[in-house]
Amino acid sequence: MNYEYYKDKRIAVLLSGGVDSSVVVHELCSHGLKPDCFYIKIGPEEEEEWDCTSEEDLEMATAVARRYGLALEVVDCHKEYWDEVTRYTMEKVKAGYTPNPDVMCNRLIKFGAFHEKRGREYDCIATGHYAQTEIDDEGRKWLVTSPDPVKDQTDFLAQIYDWQLQKAIFPIGHMMKEEVRTIAEREHLVNARRKDSQGICFLGKINYNDYLRRYLGEKPGLVIDIETGKKVGMHKGLWFHTIGQRHGLGFGGGPWFAVKKNIKKNILFVSHGYDPEKAYRQQFRLHDMHWLTVPFEALSTDVGETNITFKIRHTSDFLRGTLSQLPEGEYLVKAEKPIHGVAPGQFCVIYDEHHHRCYGSAEITL
Repeated sequence: MNYEYYKDKRIAVLLSGGVDSSVVVHELCSHGLKPDCFYIKIGPEEEEEWDCTSEEDLEMATAVARRYGLALEVVDCHKEYWDEVTRYTMEKVKAGYTPNPDVMCNRLIKFGAFHEKRGREYDCIATGHYAQTEIDDEGRKWLVTSPDPVKDQTDFLAQIYDWQLQKAIFPIGHMMKEEVRTIAEREHLVNARRKDSQGICFLGKINYNDYLRRYLGEKPGLVIDIETGKKVGMHKGLWFHTIGQRHGLGFGGGPWFAVKKNIKKNILFVSHGYDPEKAYRQQFRLHDMHWLTVPFEALSTDVGETNITFKIRHTSDFLRGTLSQLPEGEYLVKAEKPIHGVAPGQFCVIYDEHHHRCYGSAEITL
C-alpha cells in the first residue's frame, strides 16, 4: 500500500472492536496518517434478550481510538441493517435458498448506509478485511486476494459496487493473520488476544437458528432418505438446514447429510453417505451476475467462455472451471470436477485462473 499517496486524503476507518481493524488504525497512524474512526451500530436493541457483544466491541474500539489520539464516532445503522439485510436473509431462507448476510452487509451497510450517513465526506474507507486492490495498466481498480488463503475475505466483498471499491482500502490485506496478531501484541493493543468473531457480524453469541426462529418460527415437515424413499423423521423448518449439512440434523440412525429440499412439499431429503451421486453437481447456473471491474465481454474468449477459479462457500479452496454466458442473461459454471453441496441462493464468487483477481459474484440457481 502506497501510504504517500494517501497523505492528503481524508480517511475513515471502520473500527469493529476486533484486532484486525485495530491494527489498521496502527498501520495508518504509524505512516503519519490521521484517520477518523467510526463504529457502526447494527446490533439488536434488546441486548438482554440477544446477549449481544456490541457493548464490549464499542469499548474496545474506543480504547484503540483513544490510544492513537483519534476521534471515534458511533454511526447507527441499526434500522438499515434490519430493513435491508435481515429482510434479504429472511426472504431467501423462506424461499429455500442459502443466503449470505455478511456479503450483503458489506454492500448495503459498511460501504452503503455508512457512506450515505458519513462516508461520503471521505476520500477513502479503510476496513480490516483480508483483501487487496491493484490498479492495472488502464487505470482500473481490481479486488485481489490476500496472501493468507484461510483468512482471505474477497468472497465477502464480491458484491460491493464499483464506486464502493474505488473508495475502499485494506491496510492489512497483504498480511497473514499471524503478522496482524504479532503487531497487536507488540503494540500492546487492548484486543491483541481477542478471538475472531464467528458467524453473522452482529449476532455475537446468538445461534443463527435462534435468529431464524425469531422471524420465521417453525414449519415441521418430513425428512426422507433420498436413496430408499423412507421417512427418517421430521424437521422443524427447511430454513434450519443447508445443503451439505451434517452436524445438527438430529435424526437417528445417522450420520445423515442434507442433500436436497422440496420447498413446495416442505420435504428435506437426506443421505447416509457424503458422496451420493445426487449430492454432486458439475455444472450450475448463475443469475443476477455482479461484475466488479469489467463485464464478462472483456474476459471471455472467442468461444464465449473463460477459464476461471471460483468459490461457492467461504473456504481456502479455489475450484477450477469455465464460465460462459447463456442466451437468457444467466451464466453457466462448468466445474473441473463434481462439487458437493451446491445450493441455490449461495453466492458463487468468480476469480481469474490464478485466483488472484476477483471478477465478481452471482447467486446460484439450479
